[in-house]
Amino acid sequence: MPSYLVNHLRQLESEAIYVLRETAAQFQRPVLLFSGGKDSIVMTWLARKAFWPARIPFPLVHIDTGHNFPETITFRDKLVRDVEARLVVGSVEESIKRGRVVEEKGPNASRNALQTITLLDTLLDLQADAALGGGRRDEEKARAKERFFSHRNEFGEWDPKNQRPELWNIFNGRKHHGEHFRVFPLSNWTEMDIWQYIKQENIPLPELYFAHRRPVVQRGSVLLAATDVVTLHHGEKPEVRLVRFRTVGDATCTGAVESSASTLDDIIDEVAAARVTERGGRADDKRSDTAMEDRKKQGYF
Repeated sequence: MPSYLVNHLRQLESEAIYVLRETAAQFQRPVLLFSGGKDSIVMTWLARKAFWPARIPFPLVHIDTGHNFPETITFRDKLVRDVEARLVVGSVEESIKRGRVVEEKGPNASRNALQTITLLDTLLDLQADAALGGGRRDEEKARAKERFFSHRNEFGEWDPKNQRPELWNIFNGRKHHGEHFRVFPLSNWTEMDIWQYIKQENIPLPELYFAHRRPVVQRGSVLLAATDVVTLHHGEKPEVRLVRFRTVGDATCTGAVESSASTLDDIIDEVAAARVTERGGRADDKRSDTAMEDRKKQGYF
């Protein structure tokens, strides 16, 4: 007698594929926001499954701060070649040169928040009416407020108090001219689900996610990689430690964690025992209690 039981990972996969297909059906020019992190990699993997044997029917959009980890860019380019996707890169450096944004000054300067204008400009250039993102509700309290189809006004702004109901997986993509939606197929996934799915599907990842020796500096509760784009404070001295990254972003604000987890099984065990969220090491989220929500209201990822 065949078994028709489906485990929770297959249920989450089915839900995400449904959202991806709904996005392709309801919108004319959707794009997939690709950061090179594990969530956007999983979403690309799911998009490939959703439309196989055809190619992914929308471009991958990467907002490049110019301060990315080199491993991320190398992995991005290889993945794009492997899945034969179209890649569109929005450059924060170009936004600075054009006077669209002003670079932060000081030892804690970061280009992370500057990505918002570059993203909105890129979406406008592409005339995108939907942007698929890898955000998950378990990551951060502001992201927990998002719907699967999250409306943005004509200025790219998000109003968390004006979200549409989503009953019985019915998604409302209607909008006025100039508005767009952010779509989150991984909303109901957790960090543990992501790692278990990566193991199940044998999805390749950047080496940043696995334990490696790297010079870092301790800044408050955050371990920052000692790179050319991180300005050292007086008295700070880099030291080589065995670390890995739970989340990947701009090198100026993405913190590492001390870890010896060198395999997927090791990482899954570590995540199961963790008492700090994966974004607990992000310096940009520590600027205020509502840092993420404030950025999202302005049009951030």
